[in-house]
Amino acid sequence: MISARPSAALLVLLACAVLSAQQPAPTIATPTIAAQAPNTDTSYIDAQGTAHVTRVVPLPQTISPQAQKSLGRQMPDQGPPQSLAQRRSETDAYTAQARIAWTKLCPNTIVETTMAGVPVRIVTPDAMPAANSDKVLLNLHGGGFNSDSGSYTESIPIASYTGIKVVAVLYRLAPEHPFPAAVDDSIAVYKELLKTYQPNHIVIYGTSAGAILTGEVAVKIKQLGLPMPAALGIFSGMGDFARAGDSTALFALRGLSGHLDPPTAQPHDSQYVAGADPKDPVLSPVYADLSGLPPALFVTSTRDMLLSGTANLDRAFLHAGVDANLVVFDALTHAFWYDPQLPEAIDANHIMANFFLKHLGN
Repeated sequence: MISARPSAALLVLLACAVLSAQQPAPTIATPTIAAQAPNTDTSYIDAQGTAHVTRVVPLPQTISPQAQKSLGRQMPDQGPPQSLAQRRSETDAYTAQARIAWTKLCPNTIVETTMAGVPVRIVTPDAMPAANSDKVLLNLHGGGFNSDSGSYTESIPIASYTGIKVVAVLYRLAPEHPFPAAVDDSIAVYKELLKTYQPNHIVIYGTSAGAILTGEVAVKIKQLGLPMPAALGIFSGMGDFARAGDSTALFALRGLSGHLDPPTAQPHDSQYVAGADPKDPVLSPVYADLSGLPPALFVTSTRDMLLSGTANLDRAFLHAGVDANLVVFDALTHAFWYDPQLPEAIDANHIMANFFLKHLGN
């Protein structure tokens, strides 16, 4: 990872990362220990169709040694809830370290400014080709809509691997500013970029909450009759706040490790949704008319808590006739491409960058 305590860093990175329909953690004195861990598979389906299962899952050999080490870290399956203030403080500390780690691999210049009154970070890769000066990538960061875990980790490598400037929107956060504040801020910056860049020279993308926001912004662009960007990148997201996907009941932020509560019927991320209708077509794009949206790349992994959400939104795009592409990595967890020490993270960022370059106009 990118700090002296890598497991803690990644947990902080994802601690705000979206969206679970999970109830608060029950009070349990101690986590499961080795002597209590199940050693056989079990499966019971109750009268309501709910599966009560245990699974013994060996460490996969299909991934890199670095990824195996990451998956093999031991984490307690119980822990006290973290306050929003703690999450924001620790996420800010993580992102400061992430900026240093990624910049060592991907040298850049970062400028903090505003566009249309919205704070942004502009990441310019070193030695950016002059031919790319008329192109821009608009990043909508992850962080569960209530913090910023991705404005560095999502922008620095992509800027470097595309050779194109990235504008990361520091949109207003929930719970202080619930939906549609983040959408409104992102649209404001997009409109501002349209004053300088041709729409076919703009890509919009994000991870986790930012992936969700990317879909929301695309629907809003269509509603407003604005020109569409060249492409979309929806990396570990979802498009349905009314229904929980299967993977949220299977995987925690660290996949099969860490604490996970059984899902409930409550809507996803109530602090972001606030009083909105969970089936609002902007909030939940699976209920929108998605026809006419630009080509989209979806990326997830088989232990991603938003695996189902990403796959379901990809299928909704396909049903609408959109050129949608889905890439699924084996065994890795939510937003694993944040970690510069994983070969799979470098690979994922290159896949994303190459997709953007393919669809940007000349």
